[in-house]
Amino acid sequence: MPNTYSQLYIQTVFAVKYRNAVIEKEWRSELMAVIGNLINETGCKTIIVNGVEDHVHCFFSLVPKLAISDVMQSVKAKSSKWVNENGFMLDRFEWQGGFGGFSYNKSAIENVYNYIANQETHHHRESFKEEYTKLLIEFEVNYDEDYYFEELI
Repeated sequence: MPNTYSQLYIQTVFAVKYRNAVIEKEWRSELMAVIGNLINETGCKTIIVNGVEDHVHCFFSLVPKLAISDVMQSVKAKSSKWVNENGFMLDRFEWQGGFGGFSYNKSAIENVYNYIANQETHHHRESFKEEYTKLLIEFEVNYDEDYYFEELI
């Protein structure tokens, strides 16, 4: 797009289906690298991707030609396919539907980066659901707690 300029810093958060804790340490860093590369393939620029056994945080700059949902649809579909093709799990791997998306200004980059880099330490003190709810409240996102987390069937 000629004459279209932007600088949009986005954090997205998404969970494993049913919030199952299945992302093993043995292949987690490789998955995070794959997700970072998939974000870059869309034309966006990955700043950091990190997570724990049941969810992932992505922090990237969004290009103006894409919607956040387009980036996440591609990343989630291709990364789950990668997990399944590499046989890391006996059962089929899937991400839970949807994601959280939050925007930041340039002055917040270092803080958001450090927060995401320290996910494992952070989650010794706080569950994913508590963390996610805090983000929704902090960013004043209207939500219905009955629907933003799928329950086990």
